[in-house]
Amino acid sequence: MDWDKLRIFHAVADAGSLTHAGDVLHLSQSAVSRQIRSLEESLNTTLFHRHARGLILTEQGELLFDATRAMNKRLETAAARIRDSEEEVFGEIKVTTTTAFGTLWLAPRLAKLYELYPDLKIDLMLEERVLDLPMREADVAIRMKEPSQADLIRKRLMGIHMRLYATEAYIAANGTPATVEEIGKHRLICQNPTSFQVSAGKSLVEYLLSYDVPHLFTVNNYFGVLQAVRGDLGIGVLPDYVVEDFPNIVRVLPEVESNEVPVFLAFPEELRQSKRIAAFRDFVQDEVIAHRRRQRALEEAAE
Repeated sequence: MDWDKLRIFHAVADAGSLTHAGDVLHLSQSAVSRQIRSLEESLNTTLFHRHARGLILTEQGELLFDATRAMNKRLETAAARIRDSEEEVFGEIKVTTTTAFGTLWLAPRLAKLYELYPDLKIDLMLEERVLDLPMREADVAIRMKEPSQADLIRKRLMGIHMRLYATEAYIAANGTPATVEEIGKHRLICQNPTSFQVSAGKSLVEYLLSYDVPHLFTVNNYFGVLQAVRGDLGIGVLPDYVVEDFPNIVRVLPEVESNEVPVFLAFPEELRQSKRIAAFRDFVQDEVIAHRRRQRALEEAAE
């Protein structure tokens, strides 16, 4: 159905007159009349009863007017929301990140974001697979390496390291290894080297396993490693960002750590002007800055 003809039909039905509709549309009466006649022919029906005092909708015309009235209202609402979005933040954001980062770092902080923007809706997708942002499988990605996809705006958020941690209770009961060679006296909790993980984390695990480690517990994600460490099961390989949220977990063998893993935030170029994307990006960046400050304070206190 021709949208332009529907627009003209709606104006005529609303005004009840070809002349008045023409004035609103800035068209001549004959042009309006031709469009209505063409629409009636395409639908093979009569939309108006014509008489000297104006036009009255037929039953079929009433049905079509109900439809165009609903369409017009939705278009007006959409236009108003578009105008409002220049000042307000609302709508859905599909965010993808790894299970560990999303579960242990991002999700616990989102309450602050919702306090700022209660009309925002976050759809958080936690998986190791890299989603296709240009194809809009997600709006924003937070990943442990720089995205390689084209046409993305990317921002380096921070660098993280995989380190060794245990609870204070575990250390009190089992002692602290003085050297990496003594790791074999403890149960090592880590991701299996065959599990999907960043190469820096895999390299650290392989390095630790090159020593005699008779007691081993492996999990396929860092959330499981964290839960085992919190249960006083042994010494775990964890990303350093977990420490501030679990103060009873302390670092073991501070000279042992992975190479730095960069954390990037990325989104499609086409969303550059999106207010909700900007709000999410700024929120994450502010939280990262606050996280770095707290992390430095913890490291200085431990020295």
